[in-house]
Formats: sequence, C-alpha cells, structure tokens
Amino acid sequence: MTDDQPSNERFLRVFLQNEEDLRAYARALLPTWEVVDEVMQEASVVMWRKLDQLRQEDEFLPWAKVIVRFEALRARRTFARDRHQFGDDVFELLAADDVSIGEEALAEERSAMKGCLSKFDAAQRELILLPYRGHGAVLELAQESGRSVNSLYKKIGRLREKLAQCIETHLSESRMKGDPS
Repeated sequence: MTDDQPSNERFLRVFLQNEEDLRAYARALLPTWEVVDEVMQEASVVMWRKLDQLRQEDEFLPWAKVIVRFEALRARRTFARDRHQFGDDVFELLAADDVSIGEEALAEERSAMKGCLSKFDAAQRELILLPYRGHGAVLELAQESGRSVNSLYKKIGRLREKLAQCIETHLSESRMKGDPS
C-alpha cells in the first residue's frame, strides 16, 4: 500500500473499514462468536505482519478474507473432535460461496436489515440483538426480568423470524423493481 501515511495508520483505517464484513465472513465459517473473536485477533496480527504484501487498499477485503479463512481453518482443527462442526467440504463451500457474493449485494442486505430493524420498537430491537452482546446476556436478562431463559429465546426466535421475513420481502421488492443487487 503506497501512501504518505505511516503504515500503522493506513492499516488501522482500512482494517476498521472492513472489520464488520470480515467478522461476518468469519461467523459464517465458525460455530461461535467467541471463536470468531479469537480468529479475528489472530488474523489481524497476521494481516499486520504481511501488510507489505498488499499492493492497494481496494484489494484489502479479498486479501484479508484469505487470511481469515486460513485462521478459521486453523481454529477448526482445534475443535475438530466436536461432532457439531462442519466437515471440510462444507467449510470450503461456505468459504467459496462468500467470494461469489458481491459487495453491492452485501450493502443491499445490510441496508434491508437496518431498515427492517428500525420497524421494531426499541425493546424488540434490544431483544433481537441481545444474544450478540456476549455470553450470558440472555441469562442475565432472564434473571433481571423474572422470565425463563427458554421463554426469552422463544421470543427472540419469533422476532428474528419476523425480521427475516421483512428482509426477504424488502430484497424481493428491490429486485422486482429492477435493481441490479
């Protein structure tokens, strides 16, 4: 990456611009957010070390996805004894499928999700996002509210289903209007 900025500033800027997409990619390949965090940490160190291999900033995301993919494979080997893990063939299909998804399609999906989330009231949005806040967040809310964890997960499941239907409707309508994404 040729630029007048110091390499650490350039790396940090381009990494942060793409971190959300890289985390989503890692999550598609890995079983839990905790493992995603570990893989992203290791991948970012590898990216930093290999930054001189990157020619242009606009090539960062595909380059970084290759690194995340290899780190995810390494993490999968650690968990290989767990029978709930995808086989290597499924893992490769998931990793390869991401390459075919265009950046415009991802932006359209993200926009649809944001629009649909805005249709829920604040409490519903909070509940939908609660499992992503970290290990134990649902349990903590259950204890605070006097509800069972199971009832909260059922409520979250119903809200997620409504969200998914809204997103699918939005994307279908967008495609029917002739949008290329």
